[in-house]
Amino acid sequence: MLRILIADDHEIVRKALRNVIEAQPGWIVCGEAADGQAALDIARRTGPTVAILDVGLPALNGVALTRRLKQERPNVNVLIFTMHDDEATVRDALAAGAEGYVLKTDSEKHLVAAISALSAGRSYFSPFITDQRTKAEHEEHGSRLENFTIRELEIGQLIAESNSNKQIARRLDISVKTVESHRFAAMKKAGAHSAAEFVRFAIRHNLIQP
Repeated sequence: MLRILIADDHEIVRKALRNVIEAQPGWIVCGEAADGQAALDIARRTGPTVAILDVGLPALNGVALTRRLKQERPNVNVLIFTMHDDEATVRDALAAGAEGYVLKTDSEKHLVAAISALSAGRSYFSPFITDQRTKAEHEEHGSRLENFTIRELEIGQLIAESNSNKQIARRLDISVKTVESHRFAAMKKAGAHSAAEFVRFAIRHNLIQP
């Protein structure tokens, strides 16, 4: 039995994915989540074979969630399913450990093929993403997000979502001093000198949605 986790903040997308999955013999949805933290909790409890993640998840975005899953549940194969087709987002997702990347504009057959490939231990990318990766191989610049730690990504997203240091500390159950330390590191790595600059950086790299 192939166990699949769905994480997308749009209910209509989750329902559509469930319909596709449950139409396949031996495939089941072991959990659904509307935000990244809930998806992580479900993955911890259910141990899915494949996790289908949107990039723009609240609380913990798809890239940060991928990194957490790979750290805590390395046997979970991650398929990014999103509208974001820009090179930076694709590169960040793959650097985080995603094995597949399919666009919401792709056909159902690509989604089914991707899930099948990942369940068999193979990677899968939609045609557009494959072409993009081929072009990117000829470029040498990297993504700044690759230099962020998992905690810096978490705190960076919460900063960009307008949470104060005290709110972040309560939410993550850490000290304000620890938040300040990670906040400083995240701002420095982003090249941001103000909260406004960091928000712009976060939007460009899909830590938050505009």
